[in-house]
Amino acid sequence: MAEPLSAVLNKCAGWGPLVIRVVLGVIFIAHGSQKLFGAFGGPGIKGVAGFVTNLGMAPGILWAWILALTEFVGGIALILGLFTSIASAGLIIAMLVAIIKVHARNGFFLSQEKMGFEYNLALIAMAVSLILSGPGKFSIDKLIRWKW
Repeated sequence: MAEPLSAVLNKCAGWGPLVIRVVLGVIFIAHGSQKLFGAFGGPGIKGVAGFVTNLGMAPGILWAWILALTEFVGGIALILGLFTSIASAGLIIAMLVAIIKVHARNGFFLSQEKMGFEYNLALIAMAVSLILSGPGKFSIDKLIRWKW
């Protein structure tokens, strides 16, 4: 006799946070790499410093390093499932600042012409879900029984 769907889903429950952590981690490592190293056509740390200075965030070089390291190190932490809630909180703050300082004035939708805030909002929702659900059973946090 076949197992009920609920039994199958219960066996797979630990995979949900892992999928979210890995996807979100890869996204933020890529964006952090653009900011830190100029990878993937990114501006590098000096370009980010100039950008955030133009947004009125001084000193620009300090905020550039904070943003780039939050994204890069936060992405690594998410993939590992290490200090997941702290990494998620840092990334949420970074995305909220991005919405307030850059994207909100362009409206909701992301298009070729305008950079709305829908993408940032989706990333925030993913990070919030990790704070609410925890890192999942496939994480270093679970292994070391770390909670925040």
